[in-house]
Amino acid sequence: MTADSQASRGPLSGVRVLDLTQFLSGPFGTQILGDLGAEIIKVEAPQGELSRSVPPYFVEGDSAYYLSVNRNKKSVVIDLKTQQGAEIVRDLALQCDMLIENNRPGVLARLGLDYETMKAVNPRLIYCSISGFGQSGPDKDLPAYDMIVQAMSGGMSLTGVAGEDPVRAGIPLGDLAAGMYGVIGILAALHERQTTGLGKFVDVAMLDAQVAMLCYQGAYYLQSGVVPGPQGRGHDSIPTYRSFTCGDGAALVVTANTERMWADLCQVLGVPELVADVRFKTPSQRLANQMVLWDVLEQRFRVASAASWMERLRGVSIPCGPVNTLDKALAAEQIHHRQMVLQMHSTAGSTVRVPGNPIKFGVDPVELPASYPPHLGQDTDAVLRAFLKLEPQQLQVLKNQGVLRQFEPGQPTATANRR
Repeated sequence: MTADSQASRGPLSGVRVLDLTQFLSGPFGTQILGDLGAEIIKVEAPQGELSRSVPPYFVEGDSAYYLSVNRNKKSVVIDLKTQQGAEIVRDLALQCDMLIENNRPGVLARLGLDYETMKAVNPRLIYCSISGFGQSGPDKDLPAYDMIVQAMSGGMSLTGVAGEDPVRAGIPLGDLAAGMYGVIGILAALHERQTTGLGKFVDVAMLDAQVAMLCYQGAYYLQSGVVPGPQGRGHDSIPTYRSFTCGDGAALVVTANTERMWADLCQVLGVPELVADVRFKTPSQRLANQMVLWDVLEQRFRVASAASWMERLRGVSIPCGPVNTLDKALAAEQIHHRQMVLQMHSTAGSTVRVPGNPIKFGVDPVELPASYPPHLGQDTDAVLRAFLKLEPQQLQVLKNQGVLRQFEPGQPTATANRR
């Protein structure tokens, strides 16, 4: 492969990933690798992975949930509960650079597909396990979902309005962060393998990822012992880093973080006297008197529309932006310029739009075409013929035994009857 052809397929072109994940954290991570050019072989049970049947929206029998995190993959149906199925997966692992799974600790060990077993047959294999609580510790065997780790990490206690019950973040941060940290660990192991020739075990816990993302809030508590509460519309350190409701009822976020920005904010809002006010002269004084300051600023923002204030604030280089609903966010010119709404077309003629790949290469990048998320088992025969050299007769025997399944056009998917 030439350098140009490899670049056209992505920087991870030539890397093959055996994907034993399902639902969200793992599939999100493997989709990132696929967006970067890796070949993703997604192994599913005969009934399909669980996210295919998540309501309320379906296209060709698969849920929009599934379609959002499974582009650029191949689907192979193998029943791992059979001895033959487990052996086929072990054989596939010999042909792959990476194996990624997000089962509870011990599940794959019972099938002979744990890291130590895989390392013995493929020492170069990079093996990533994403789980709720990691591979060790008193909670390692507990089940976990996104909201559970948001709650247990303390992050959920910071989300919401002061005086009210905490709420989960509107996007699944626990799952998405674990998937991203998994990719970071995998790419680090891939780099190290260039020197050592050996793979590595990457252990990513959803809870660990959420605790890492506490960032300065965690550091503030560890330094002071003060337990913070819900952050609402503001910031623990910067009172002019906040959303304000404007005269048309729309909300505007303002981040006036420097003394120059503070003075310009006061000028734009028509309250220049606040700059000299002893209650607000320094960042520490503004923080100590933030409730009084917020009342004054809120009253000023309510005299004009959000669009009007945004134009004036941007005119003096004060960072600000509207609090968009999803319809406005995903229709924004900047979002489309950056190709962050991706269109995918199925062979049956369906078109699906999903959020795109945020990693761009080059000053004015051209987005690589994305393959439609695979139907359940659509690549079983092709993958096993190519990598394990199984003949059509062998494949048919295994399908007759229920070990494998191959999707055929016009055949109803496993999820079609579960809407």
